[in-house]
Order: sequence, then C-alpha cells, then structure tokens
Amino acid sequence: MTETESIAYDVVVLGAGPVGENVADRTRAAGLSTAVVESELVGGECSYWACVPSKALLRPVIARADARRVPGLAGLAQGPLDAAAVLAHRNYEVGDWKDDGQVSWLDGIGADLYRGHGRLDGPRRVTVTGPDGERRVLSARHAVAVCTGSDAQLPDLPGIAEVNPWTSREATSAQSVPGRLIVVGGGVVAAEMATAWQALGSQVTVLVRGKGLLPRMEPFAGELVAEALVEAGADVRTGTAVESVRREGDTVVVVTDAGDRLEADEILFATGRTPRTGDIGLDTVGLEPGSWLPVDDTLRVAGSEWLYAVGDVNHRALLTHQGKYQARIAGAAIAARAAHVPLLETDRWGVHSATADHAAVPQVVFTDPEAAAVGLSLAEAEQAGRRVRSVDVEFSSVAGANLFADGYRGRARMVVDLDSETLLGVTFVGPGVGELIHSASIAVAGEVPIDRLWHAVPSFPTISEVWLRLLEAYRG
Repeated sequence: MTETESIAYDVVVLGAGPVGENVADRTRAAGLSTAVVESELVGGECSYWACVPSKALLRPVIARADARRVPGLAGLAQGPLDAAAVLAHRNYEVGDWKDDGQVSWLDGIGADLYRGHGRLDGPRRVTVTGPDGERRVLSARHAVAVCTGSDAQLPDLPGIAEVNPWTSREATSAQSVPGRLIVVGGGVVAAEMATAWQALGSQVTVLVRGKGLLPRMEPFAGELVAEALVEAGADVRTGTAVESVRREGDTVVVVTDAGDRLEADEILFATGRTPRTGDIGLDTVGLEPGSWLPVDDTLRVAGSEWLYAVGDVNHRALLTHQGKYQARIAGAAIAARAAHVPLLETDRWGVHSATADHAAVPQVVFTDPEAAAVGLSLAEAEQAGRRVRSVDVEFSSVAGANLFADGYRGRARMVVDLDSETLLGVTFVGPGVGELIHSASIAVAGEVPIDRLWHAVPSFPTISEVWLRLLEAYRG
C-alpha cells in the first residue's frame, strides 16, 4: 500500500449520492474547492437501488391500473404486463448500473472525484483507500460533509443468514420475477415492492407486525393501499411476526408467531434502515461508529465546528428529496461560514435552517392508490400538544376525480392549527394524487392562512378541486 502527501480542499464530501452531489454543487457554486469520495457508484442508492428503479417498476403498474378505470380503454388493459420489457426499461433507467453520466456531471461542476473507501482520520482529515490499494489523504480547510446514507436493516432471526434474503436493493434490481414472494414489513418499501411484484406476476404475501401498512401516515392511507393489494391478489396479514426463516432447496420457508408455515421463492425484508457510518472513522473524532449523527438545523454535527452530516445519516427525514434539501441548506451554511459571515440566518425558515425537516416533510408512496402527505398527521399534531381540527373529504365529491377514473376511490385530510388558522398537515390517497402534494407543501411551508387559501381557486374540472371541498368542509 502506498500513500501520497495530503491534498487540501475547502470541502471534502463523503458519499456521492444525490445528497453528496448537492452539497458539492452548492459549495462549488460558492467558489469552494471540493473533493467527493465514493466507494460505489456516483449517484448513490437512489439512482440505482431505490427511487429510480422502484418507480421504473411501478410506473407501468400504475398506468395499467389507471387505464382499467377509464371507460373505452378498460377492456384493452386487462392483459398481463410485459415483465421482461418492464425489467429492461428499469435497467435502462439506472444506466445498467454504470455511472458515466453522473461522473460527467461532477466533472462539469468542477468537483474532484476520488473512488475508494473514505474514512475520517482526525479533525478535517479524510483518508481514501482506492481500489488499487493506494491511500490518499485529503484535508478540509472548512468542512467535511458525511453523506454516506443508510443500509437496509435485517432482523436478528434464526436462519436468516442462510436464506440470502432480498433487501430493497435486490427488490429493485432483480432480473426475473419470482413465482412467490414474501414481503416482511409494512412501510413504504414493503408497500411499493408488494405492489410492483404482484403486478409483474408474483404471488405476494405481506407480513406486517403492526396494525397496518404505512404506519407513519394517516391510518386510512394504509387501509386503502392494503385493500387494493388484496383486490390485486396479494395476501396481506397484519399483526403477524416472523419467528424463523430457512431455505429448503430453492424454497424459502417462514414460520410465523401464529405457527403458520409459508413458502416462497424469495423473501424481502423491508424492516428499517441503519446508518452507513460503521467504518468511516467516527472514532477518530470522538463519535460512535455505526451511530446516527445528530445535527443542528444547519446540518452541523453537534459539538463540531467543521463536521456536517447530511441526508439519511442524521436520521431526520430518510427521503432523497429531503436529503437534497438538507444539502442545499448545508452547502449555504458551509459557504457562509467559509466567508466568515458573522451571523447566519438560522431562524425558522431562514436561509441556513432546515426548518422543513420539522414542519413540512413531503412524501409520495407510489402504490395503487398513491398515498401522499406533508407535515404532521392528526396524531402527531395532537401528541405535540397543538390545538387542531382535522377535516376529511372523499374524492368522490370531486368532479375531476370522477372524470379521471370510473369509480375513483380516495380520501383527503387536512389538519388545521386552530390558533394560527394555518395547515399543519395534508394527506391525499387516491390515483394520481402524487402530483397534488406540492400544492400542500407550499401551503404548509408557507403557513398560508385558511382565509387566503379560500382565494386560491382550483381549476374545474381537476382533481385539485379537492382543496375547495376541504375548505368548504372546514368552513361549514
């Protein structure tokens, strides 16, 4: 192993996923020299094993479901999906797991890419061990940003090591459709992958330890998604835990806490995430290896003047778009501190404050029906001690929804802070609602008063008229 002398940069970024890319983009835009270290593919989890491939798998599923609800078209959309074509298109969307385009983008903004495993080696110092064993040392004048993301977390179950289970990576990159698939979990990955593989031809069984799917959303979201999965042919079992798992030849055998024996060709565990910080040298700066990294609203690690943790690793909001938002905030804060700005704008909704992490996190679950939410659920608002009122409406009261799909089923809820008369949270469930959620994000982040929302006139006949129905129900 050889080692070169230290190379100095203003900023060193560990991880070249969307979060690390955005930190680098902002620091380079501010004129700061920036190095980016990546051990896998530039573009990260989202580009190759999460957001992009999963949505490539789900888009034809949703399109077919929508077509089946349109008179005059429904009869033409009853056949099976062309699974081979869907998988081939997914491969295309992830660039066949090659990152040439993303590398070119990094080159285009003037950031230097170092391929290899990066580790902190004391304050403001990163060592990179390349594929050839060469060891480089990078020093950071102003900041090191840890953007290494998270990994799928597997439960400690008897037999799991021998089963070779799927995680989110295998579920989004598999090259063939398993005849039978068991999905363990009830969150977003479980719901989306159950939807995709059931539609592609698998017989899917979903095992949920809790009361229902999508537990972080309003209860009706998980209920409507579960109903649709069952109607599509999936077996959804709530209140069910896995006691053991093993392989018998090519068959996965699961035993539940109820004593049921289930068999499948593959098993997907979608049971949480763990920070990818186990071997990045946290111990050299007084932090616990493998831990989440608490940060302030500028994304600076607690107790540090130079270390930032952006994206999944800080455990604030494990969503790609939220991590990219954090990256924009962190990049601005790093640049301001490098320029010796005396006072950063860290007040609520300030330029250097990731306020949306607390108040306006949006998410879309690309199931059929789609589920989309931003801000606080009713339960979360009540637990926070807010004086609130929720209003629900069925999408069947909206002309645009009935034109969009025959027998459109869905529900909307807004949670209103009674003291400020502004929205704390909004949830939509129904076909096509993912494209509605940004309007809700603007209303929540902008703290737009109910009285002003009354003047935001939705076009007729669009699904967005659900806003008018919600406001009418609130006013009475």
